[in-house]
Amino acid sequence: MLNSTKNLSCLYFIAVVFVGCTGGISKDVKSVNNGAAAKGSKPNIIYILADDLGYGDLGVYGQEFIETPNIDLLAKEGMLFTQHYSSAPVCAPARFSLLTGKHSGHSFIRGNDGWKERGDVWNYKAAIADSTLEGQRPIPSKTVLFPKMLQEQGYKTGMVGKWGLGAPHTDAIPTKMGFDFFYGYNCQRQAHTYYPVHLYKNDKRVYLKNDTIPPGTKLEEGASPYDAKSYEQFNKGLYSPDLMFDEVLSFINQNKDQPFFMYWATPLPHVALQAPARWVNYYVEKFGDEEPYLGQKGYFPSKNPHATYAAMISYLDENVGKLVSYLKSKGLYENTLIVFSSDNGPSFAGGAEPTYFDSAKPFKSEFGRGKGFVYEGGIRVPMIATWPKRIKAGTKTDHVSIQYDLASTLGDLLGFQMPESDGISFLPTLYGDQQSQLEHEFLMWAYPEYGGQAAIRMDDWKLVRQHLNDQKAPTLELYNLGQDKAERYNVAQKYPDIVAKAVELFDEQYEEPDLKVFSIPLISESLLIKDQ
Repeated sequence: MLNSTKNLSCLYFIAVVFVGCTGGISKDVKSVNNGAAAKGSKPNIIYILADDLGYGDLGVYGQEFIETPNIDLLAKEGMLFTQHYSSAPVCAPARFSLLTGKHSGHSFIRGNDGWKERGDVWNYKAAIADSTLEGQRPIPSKTVLFPKMLQEQGYKTGMVGKWGLGAPHTDAIPTKMGFDFFYGYNCQRQAHTYYPVHLYKNDKRVYLKNDTIPPGTKLEEGASPYDAKSYEQFNKGLYSPDLMFDEVLSFINQNKDQPFFMYWATPLPHVALQAPARWVNYYVEKFGDEEPYLGQKGYFPSKNPHATYAAMISYLDENVGKLVSYLKSKGLYENTLIVFSSDNGPSFAGGAEPTYFDSAKPFKSEFGRGKGFVYEGGIRVPMIATWPKRIKAGTKTDHVSIQYDLASTLGDLLGFQMPESDGISFLPTLYGDQQSQLEHEFLMWAYPEYGGQAAIRMDDWKLVRQHLNDQKAPTLELYNLGQDKAERYNVAQKYPDIVAKAVELFDEQYEEPDLKVFSIPLISESLLIKDQ
C-alpha cells in the first residue's frame, strides 16, 4: 500500500454536525494521541450528517436564498473546512467509508445496492407487508465500524436517522454493528417519504399513524396542480424528522452523565420534497409564485418545489439551533465537539433544482456535476467543527480532508487505531497546529454507477474518468483545481506525466471488490489517450 499521507495528528472530538471525507494512511505512521485520552477526559461527540446537502447550500458557504443562521453560527463559533470531501457521490458507499475509514478502492460497499435478488424491493407497499424486502445489501458482520471502538472506550453510542448498510433480520443493523441505540429508517427506499408507515427503534418496527402513500403517487385525476388542496395527501401525519430529533435529545439526556457519541444521520434535505407548512409558507412569501413539480417515479409532487427544498434545510437548521441550546442548558456544550457535514453533493431528482439555488457553488450544479458524479459538485461537501474548549472560534482551514478521516481523527483523540484505515487525523488542524498536520498524498474515488467513474486528486491535480462501465467511450480528464475549481478546462493532453502518475497511483490503490456489481476496470486498462 502506498504511503498516502504526509502528516498524522490527533483529535479531541466532542460533537459532530456534518462530514464528508477521503484519504489513506500508511501503516508505518503512528498516532501521536494528543487527545482527550491523554488528558484524562473524554468529550461527548455528536456527528450530524446531512443528506444531499450541497457545498453551497449553507449561508456560511455562500448560499443567497436559503437561511441557515444556526449552522452559520456554528462556523463562527468553530472552524469551517473549505476542502472537505465525501468519499463517494451517493449515500451508501459514503456512509460505509465514513464509518470504516476506508476509501472506495478498498470498500465492501461502493454503490447503492438494493439487494434485488430478494424480490420486488422497490415496491413500497410490499416492503411494508414483508420486512425481508427492506434495506440494502448487508455489510459483512466482521466489519469494524468506529462506533464499536468508541464502545470499547466507554462511550454510549447512538444513531438516529438513515442507516442504509444492511437489512432487517441480518447481522448488519446498527445495534449489531457498534451502536447501543438506533431510531430511524433502516432502508434508503423507505426514506423516500417523510411520512412513513413505520420507523425502527433498535431492531423492531415502530408503527406510526400515517397513511400508506407509496412514493411516486401522482396528483389525483382532474386535480389542479395550482390548488394547495391537491397536495394535502402528501403532507399528512407524523413528520419523521420531528420524531427523530426528539430521539436525538432523548438519547443525550439519558446519557449526559457519561461520554456519548450521537450519529445524527438526518435524511434532510434528500427528496421527497416535504417540509413543515410554516417553513414552506415562509419561503413561498419570500420566493413568490413558481411552477409546481408534478412528480416522477419514486417521488411525490410538490406545489412549491423551491420553497419546499429551502424549507427542509431551514427546518434542519432550526433543529441544529435547538440542539445547541439543549446542550448549553444541560451544561454539555463546552465539552462537546460538533462536526457538521453532508454525505454527497446536491441531488437533481424529485423536484430538487440545484441550478436554481446554485447548490454546489462555486462548482457546477447541473446534472452530471452534482450527486452521482465524481466532479467537485458531487463530492466536495461542507464541514464545520465546533468545540469551545479546543477549537478557536471563527477559524477557516484549507486542509484537504475526507470522510474516511473521521475514524482516524477519533482514534487519535481517544487512543485507538482503526484496522486497515485509509484516513489521517485532522486533529492538529482542529487544534490550530498546522505544523503537525499531515497531508494526504492522494484522495481517490472508485464509483461503479452512473456509467462507471474513477477520480484521484493529488495536490491540486485531479484526474477524472467517466463511462468505464457503459457503452460510451471513456473520458480522460485532468483539472488543476488551484486554477480551475469548476473543472471547466481539461488539460490532460498538456500534462501526460501528471496523468501517468495519477493512473499508476489509482491502479496501485484499487482492489477488486468482493461484489462484482461494484467493479470498474483499472484506469490503465481503459486508458486510450490517443483517442481523446
